[in-house]
Amino acid sequence: MMESQKYAIVDIETTGHSQANGDRMIQIAIVIMEDWCIKKTFTSFIHPGKSIPLFIQDLTNITDIDVQDALPFEAHADYIYELLQDAVFVAHNTDFDLSFLQGEFKRVGLPNWNGKKIDTVELAKILFPSSLSYKLGDLASELNIPLNNAHRADDDAKACALLLKECWGNLLSLPQVTLEQLHKKSFRLKSNISQLFFEALQIQRNKVSKEDGFVYYNKLALRKPAKGAKDLQEGMLYPHTTKEKVELFTRAMDRFEERKQQFEMMDVIWENLNNKSEIMIEASTGIGKTIGYLLPSILYAKQNNRKVCISTYTTNVLEQLLSSEIPKVEKIIGRPINVTLLKGKKNYVDVTLFEQLMKSQDLSYDETLTVLQVLVWLSKTETGDLSELNCSGGGQLFIDKIRKNGESSEKKQAFDYYELAIQESVDADLIITNHSMLLADLVRHEPIFEEIDGWIIDEAHQFVQAAEQRDQAIFTFTNWKYIFGRIGLSSDQELFSTFQKIAVKKQKIPLKTFHQLEKVFIQMVDLFDKSMQDIVSQMKLSASHSRSNPKRVAFFDELTLNRDLFVDFSKSMQHWIDLAEQMSILFKKDIEQVAPEHKLILEQWDFFVREYKMKASEWDGIFIGTDQDYTTWIEIDQRNIPGSIRVLKKPITISSTIERLFTPIREKSAVIWTSGTLTVPNNERYIAKQLGIKEDVPLKMLQAPKQYYQGAKAFIVNDMPDIQSVSQSDYIESVALAITQIVRSTEGRCFVLFTSQDMLRKTVELIQESELLDDYMIFAQGVTNGSRIRLLKAFQKFSHSVLFGTNSFWEGVDVPGDGLSSVVVVRLPFSAPEEPTFKAKSAVLQQQGKNAFSELSLPEAILRFKQGFGRLIRSSEDKGVFVVLDRRIETKSYGAEFLRALPQIYVNKLPLQDMVLEVEHWYNNKDEDRKQVD
Repeated sequence: MMESQKYAIVDIETTGHSQANGDRMIQIAIVIMEDWCIKKTFTSFIHPGKSIPLFIQDLTNITDIDVQDALPFEAHADYIYELLQDAVFVAHNTDFDLSFLQGEFKRVGLPNWNGKKIDTVELAKILFPSSLSYKLGDLASELNIPLNNAHRADDDAKACALLLKECWGNLLSLPQVTLEQLHKKSFRLKSNISQLFFEALQIQRNKVSKEDGFVYYNKLALRKPAKGAKDLQEGMLYPHTTKEKVELFTRAMDRFEERKQQFEMMDVIWENLNNKSEIMIEASTGIGKTIGYLLPSILYAKQNNRKVCISTYTTNVLEQLLSSEIPKVEKIIGRPINVTLLKGKKNYVDVTLFEQLMKSQDLSYDETLTVLQVLVWLSKTETGDLSELNCSGGGQLFIDKIRKNGESSEKKQAFDYYELAIQESVDADLIITNHSMLLADLVRHEPIFEEIDGWIIDEAHQFVQAAEQRDQAIFTFTNWKYIFGRIGLSSDQELFSTFQKIAVKKQKIPLKTFHQLEKVFIQMVDLFDKSMQDIVSQMKLSASHSRSNPKRVAFFDELTLNRDLFVDFSKSMQHWIDLAEQMSILFKKDIEQVAPEHKLILEQWDFFVREYKMKASEWDGIFIGTDQDYTTWIEIDQRNIPGSIRVLKKPITISSTIERLFTPIREKSAVIWTSGTLTVPNNERYIAKQLGIKEDVPLKMLQAPKQYYQGAKAFIVNDMPDIQSVSQSDYIESVALAITQIVRSTEGRCFVLFTSQDMLRKTVELIQESELLDDYMIFAQGVTNGSRIRLLKAFQKFSHSVLFGTNSFWEGVDVPGDGLSSVVVVRLPFSAPEEPTFKAKSAVLQQQGKNAFSELSLPEAILRFKQGFGRLIRSSEDKGVFVVLDRRIETKSYGAEFLRALPQIYVNKLPLQDMVLEVEHWYNNKDEDRKQVD
């Protein structure tokens, strides 16, 4: 392929995805590119012969009026077919555009188009492996490619053409060894990308200049990490007075707005850092919490030549710190900040393992694509942090194989990103980490943490969940069966038979040793199956659940399992591990004489031996060990036995874990706990007790001023039925009606928050059946495919959209500005009484003579309620309505505590119809206000 190759970049918009069901094109655009310049464009609306669905109109902004005078596809077919001749077909998802176009050609009697294709989704995944999304609009935004009207064929086709050109430029920037590996492994891809790689490789080979900026390891090129700029200036003084603070901020920030609470937070943190004392600070949205702790922390570190560590829970907050907040502080203080992001070992790539595994000849498509992504990423990353990669589900399994761990390599690593991060931490002012890394230090004891003078624990309320996740164990039947299957028997085409053939042929290990290992493996799997059969039979005998419900849950202490079976399996598994490790040691004798492809098999064998060790520990912890501080339960779905078996072991309390971690820290360092949600009315130290923080540790509450929330309106719908006095179907019908009317009054952009997945699903089904929201895009957790983040991104793309979510949506979701118009709370967010962890915690409180409702259930629900409101107003410019459909907030004595947890806003109590009229009036005024501002 020469540079004069003709590319036809195509984008189509359609009435839907199914030609078989009568879907047709409504617009097509073709951009012809040669010599990486646009030579010709063709675009036209197409009359589909049917009405365009409303959600397609919302997505594309193409209406029936736009296509009413357009010609049908038949009128353009010959010209389109001719344009594609002698061209490489390019599209952002060729599987859709090309197959739909081929279907249209067939429908009008034209022959199948034959030619090469390039899928820019596939290409972008390889060349931009750290992009958050591979949707065309997201890539265009990231790469500064003009795209004014996404989902319009003309704009999309031009953006896709520019994306192809951007990919070509990126290819030419890669080192030659990377291009050689890309080309070598690209023939298993779905589109003809190998030709692009080959042409780029030819150009690189003809270059005279030597590549620099890289470290070379075998056939890999790794980016040399940039050396951080040393700050040689003396530490600047802390601004003690309000005047000094205002002057400092004003010099660096346009339109600076003084916030009294932010200055107060800065002073409190400065004082505690210097006194090496402990404090809790609840800082509501709107006071500038992040700058409030960053500025005193950095100034303290620079003045004292010491380190401060900031620990967060969510990736969002961590990324915001690095990309937005720290640059702001650098601007404020007028000098660079030495910052190091430090995570646990398993977050980093093991370069040696990757180099070995990428040589495998039997990689799947997902694995091949991931290898290509990693090759490009290694030439760009300075951290080696695998979370920078955006891989598919199948690729993620490969990523897990190349993670660094304590046994990754017996020899010193050629290029160790984790050790690099540790070295960078030595010169850092700030170390940023996450709660799980900090908790892992209970076992690892990283020396760098010994040098820290101050700890800022942001998202402090989530430290409880992080500690619970660290101490929990989850067993799934399918995962264990997968691990067994990857080893296999001598009769299978899996790792055991491959390893046996090589080891016996090379006379490394006697055949009888493999026979012994296989015998132990068969015995081990048999004991596993018998253990699972015991669980199933005991669960069937359990009468504590309705027969009409196929899903069953039972606590361990409710069952009489045959413990000897589980112990025998544990012994058998350990026997297999011991033999497998001995075989690995035998094979490694004279390892220098072993062929590279055989070393790869050994690496895979060692990987699975490590996996089996971890699994053995998991088994013993769940099924054999007993601990009064944990609760263990079994979940099973009778429609899928034994495949649905899940066993979960979770801590009832984690205060002792946190105390073990912080006892040595408190002796020599300041500890500042901060969050937007640390208290509840009548139980201010609820979170403090969970964290094991002593009563004498001060708790300071900083609330944004009343005017910050002037754009918020709260409503209680006081004519909703009492769920106890009507059937569930009648209640759901009332909820569906209320949601429908609220959504229509605000024209979408609505979060609807449930506490029950079952009620969510039934409500969504009823709304869909009614067709009252057919012109809205509905996204529902547990119903619509995709993760929470994926659902949120999809929700944000549409103005007419509704997002239904359960507990995990109560927190950590940020949709600023016009992204959100309303939040509807269907039920006050109490935990389900039968939820196992909650049930176990309640039982412990009752044994202590305490009231489980007031000590656990109520404060937990109020915290979630506060977090639900927090999704609505994220800046002083935001406007939105907060609607509560649960009448208990008005009829129960505890309802007042929920209302007290809200900021100082007026709460309207109205019947549904009056509330809807009020919201419509508010919404129309909101639009008028916006027009006046514009």
